[in-house]
Amino acid sequence: MAKILIVEDDLQLSEIIARWLTNEHHIAETVADGEDALSRLKLYAYELVILDWHLPGLQGIDVLSAFRAAGGKTPVLMLTGKRSVEEKMEGLDTGADDYLTKPFHGKELTARVRALLRRPADVLDNILRVGDIELNTVTYRAHRGGNDLKLVPKEFALLQFLMRYPGRYFTASKLMSEVWPSESDASTDALTTCLKRLRRKLDYEGHDSVIKNVHGMGYSLIVGNEANKV
Repeated sequence: MAKILIVEDDLQLSEIIARWLTNEHHIAETVADGEDALSRLKLYAYELVILDWHLPGLQGIDVLSAFRAAGGKTPVLMLTGKRSVEEKMEGLDTGADDYLTKPFHGKELTARVRALLRRPADVLDNILRVGDIELNTVTYRAHRGGNDLKLVPKEFALLQFLMRYPGRYFTASKLMSEVWPSESDASTDALTTCLKRLRRKLDYEGHDSVIKNVHGMGYSLIVGNEANKV
């Protein structure tokens, strides 16, 4: 599950892409012009950007150039009707990680997305394991001690993020930025409620919760030997 920004001025295509990605269990956000895209990228963190070349105002290639110049490292998949080798080289040389020519099939897009999301150093395997907790990012199933955890999407996304960084503490605002859409009405109450549900499903009766909360530090997943890493 990843938070993905779609920058596409064809609203029908943008909605189709968002639907494809949502069906793949991702959080998809859409904007229709280059200026809005740059503003989002300055304010929020994404794990992937799908960027159209031709946009109103600021062109996609200019958005990409400005984003990379500012130090942005998020993978970028360029969408365009441009087919010449020279134009594709321009996009890749500017900092695009991959290139998809319109029209394209949804299966090809989602395959490219999966490939790009596997690149970051913190996503090295489809199976995440922390202590006796196991989470499969492909089948969207999680277990603890062999018992299936019946998680709803927000609980799964929250657990997945914490499992990527066991023993590290994250503030409530950081967790909300990772799990909820950037401009949603997410609140600390919504996060607290989600954490309570997740703890009930994860924790063993009579034992301390594996999701720790330390005032001034935030929340962390600590299981077994991970406690020694804090």
